[in-house]
Amino acid sequence: MGENRHLHGLADWDNALHRARHHAPFLARALDRQPELAALLSSGDGEGALTWARAQAAHPDTEIALRRERLALAAALAVGDLAGAFPLTQVVGELTAFADRALDRAIRSAITERTDTDSTDGFIALALGKQGAGELNYSSDIDPILLFDRDRLPRRASDDPGDAAQRYARRVVALLASNTADGYALRVDLRLRPASEVSPLAVPVGAALTHYQSAALAWERAAFTRARAAAGDVAAGEDFLSQIRPFVWRGQLDYGAVEEIRALTLRIRESHEGPPAPGPGFDVKRGRGGIREIEFYAQTHQLIHGGRDASLRVRGTRHALDVLAASGWIAPEHAVTLGEAYDRLRQVEHRLQMVNDRQTHALPEGAALDNVAQLDGLADGAALVAELTELTARTARIYEELIGRPEATPAPVAMPVSTLVHELGQWGFAEPDTLAERIETWRDGRHAAIRSPQAVAAWDRLAPALLKAMGQSDDPMRAITRWERILESVPSAITTFRLLDARPDLIERLVAALTLAPVLSDELARKPERLDTLIDRHALDLPGDVTSIMARMRGAAGRDDYEALLDAIRVITGEIRFALGIQLIEGLADPLAIARALSRTAEAAMQLATDATVAEFVAKHGRIAGSELLILGLGRLGGGALTHASDLDIVYLFTGDFAAQSDGPRPLGATVYYNRLASRVSAALSVPTAQGALYEVDTRLRPQGNQGPMAVSCEAFGKYQREAAWTWEHMALARARVLYGSPEARAQLEAVLAEVLQAPRGQAELREAVLEMRAEMAKHKPATGPVDAKLARGGLVDIEFLVHYLQLKGKTADGRPLAEAAPDALNPDLDVAMAGLAEAGLIPADLADPHALMSRMLVAGRLLAPDGREPPPSGARALARACGFESYDALLAAFAAARQRVAEAWKQILGTDILETEQENPA
Repeated sequence: MGENRHLHGLADWDNALHRARHHAPFLARALDRQPELAALLSSGDGEGALTWARAQAAHPDTEIALRRERLALAAALAVGDLAGAFPLTQVVGELTAFADRALDRAIRSAITERTDTDSTDGFIALALGKQGAGELNYSSDIDPILLFDRDRLPRRASDDPGDAAQRYARRVVALLASNTADGYALRVDLRLRPASEVSPLAVPVGAALTHYQSAALAWERAAFTRARAAAGDVAAGEDFLSQIRPFVWRGQLDYGAVEEIRALTLRIRESHEGPPAPGPGFDVKRGRGGIREIEFYAQTHQLIHGGRDASLRVRGTRHALDVLAASGWIAPEHAVTLGEAYDRLRQVEHRLQMVNDRQTHALPEGAALDNVAQLDGLADGAALVAELTELTARTARIYEELIGRPEATPAPVAMPVSTLVHELGQWGFAEPDTLAERIETWRDGRHAAIRSPQAVAAWDRLAPALLKAMGQSDDPMRAITRWERILESVPSAITTFRLLDARPDLIERLVAALTLAPVLSDELARKPERLDTLIDRHALDLPGDVTSIMARMRGAAGRDDYEALLDAIRVITGEIRFALGIQLIEGLADPLAIARALSRTAEAAMQLATDATVAEFVAKHGRIAGSELLILGLGRLGGGALTHASDLDIVYLFTGDFAAQSDGPRPLGATVYYNRLASRVSAALSVPTAQGALYEVDTRLRPQGNQGPMAVSCEAFGKYQREAAWTWEHMALARARVLYGSPEARAQLEAVLAEVLQAPRGQAELREAVLEMRAEMAKHKPATGPVDAKLARGGLVDIEFLVHYLQLKGKTADGRPLAEAAPDALNPDLDVAMAGLAEAGLIPADLADPHALMSRMLVAGRLLAPDGREPPPSGARALARACGFESYDALLAAFAAARQRVAEAWKQILGTDILETEQENPA
């Protein structure tokens, strides 16, 4: 590239000054007007030149100060850029920082001139576009949105807040954009404000919030990915941006953004009058493969994924490309190609604007093109055109992979009905004639999802592969019905069709979700947005800890509102449960890990819903001094390992005096207080909202069951357990875990639990009670099928009975207290408890293996074989895969061996033959 030292990393100030004076009349005049600056640049003191330029802002007159600083900075940065001393990031960063300073000073001056107060309270300047991104170029205008708070805006006592704000806005524009003897400071474009055709120059904050929450257009979302509180009342600006964050960053994957950007790109290309390829008149910003398309590429991916992946919410285009690649959303090589092209195109854009300080992006012709090329350090215009031709062709190819080529391949011809009937029969569908007629109705415009010509073409391209996969599934008609429900529910499916067509693996995942697990297919039919989970690779990661899940739920709420929070809890819980279901049926995660993730999700939902419900309740009824609510989890929730079909087994308790009274506006006695509060917490966890249901809450394990009060005091609970509870109730307590309450209250309840579980018991009576309970259970609740790992004799229930029997027995083999010799044996987590019992010599160490196998079968079976009966072939393969086996037969053989091992342990510990009993009394 000839003398372009920037690409070689060597600063050549003399050559840069020579090119500036001979090829850029604007720069030549700027250097002549500022000889001191020219001298600093000639000596190679770039930082000194920048310092001198910034010092021009010291002039007391705002108009003069800003124009002189701008001229000095433009000249210093241009020459430093041409010399290769200042990289692009520094150049655009300095220009942006000046714009921020200038905008803030103009606001302060406008307010001070009117009020004699140096305050910008209540007057906000949001930077959008390149200023917001920190990427301003030499002759950019700025696109701020000016907002004001009527209650905080400084003004004269006689001024209406709205009138004062408009006066300040007009003055700000004049201070920055008016041409004076010193030129201008910044061109200002206020047309990005809400409803700019009818709204005032400065918009009230409330009106702006209403607009973005209800009436904003698609392009405004893209614009706000670059928004930043830049000047004026910055804190208030940041608060405003936080309030509209849900508008910009949507919770679901937003593949509609692709269509919006695609339509915008096509409009720009169609309206652009310049040539489509580099040459005279080619626009490096708007042309094919130019700056804007690279920006759109980054913004589109950010809009699609940024609602879920907060790491993508960055402003600069280069930064966005880097984080998109780092997060795996775009190919690293694409990020490099587009990033390098973006830098070079921005550099050429700067050269075009340096010549005469004009806001131009088009390549000139003839001698003027040679002049721009030589300013850049190239030999002539032909060299520049050749470089840009190759560069924009690469970027355009990448961009068009995202949005599709404008000259897209010919639309596929719809399959004739006769051919469709034949193919449906070949693919395994019954009654193909009837089904073909049904499928043809999908294309007749009844469904919004397949109404536009583009959507019909995309469907015709996808249909053969999708219908074939459905036909080869276990339940083809279920797949058809559920898919039809999705088409009826979504407003547009064109991008989904294209993604499925481009990624056959997604077709397999979709059909698996539609056919293998009724729970997942029903959920997908009710909530088509769950399709996001099939596409979003991050959605198939296991969720984090309880705290991180709670944070995700709070973030989805978007605002401090009880109903919004309950909706958000349901949305995030549903997303996580669906994602875990997909992981399970595809064998992407261990069912044991999925069970623990389901439990963490439930605990997060419970913690958040209870906190919010308590706060709502306290606002009406106050608090009871020295008293608080406790929630005890039992069963699989207590053990920290739920399935997709699990209820939440909980008991509500409270500390303190049951005769006490609350201190709120509507006081209640403690018993009534906590029973009402418990009822409301249960409702928060179970009652359907606009976002659907959450969990079934089961409180029947409380003292006296359904006949007892919903919540009792810890003191009453302990008394009941010591004096009136049955053995089965104590067995249930062996898996109890305190899930809600302060550390002090938890400790109090845990002491009660320990006292009950470690109380001395008659060994013979305990054994007799356990055997009688298990026999009755086997009689009334036998196994439902060959993969019922829970109820089959030798299954999970027998393991649990063995563990709880030994826990209540409370002694090691040599008679020592279990709580002292092996405290882990009393842990509510069965895995931990079994390890402790094995360490104490009470169960065989290898009993953990049958427990792990059957736990996997239970968790996976709740989706793939919910009734315990033998699943269809694909479901059987998925069940075997989830449990770590090559085939279903291998799984059944391992299950039989595991049951035998449990039966041996049962006989060793309790002295009866459970498998023989089962054979004598078949289910």
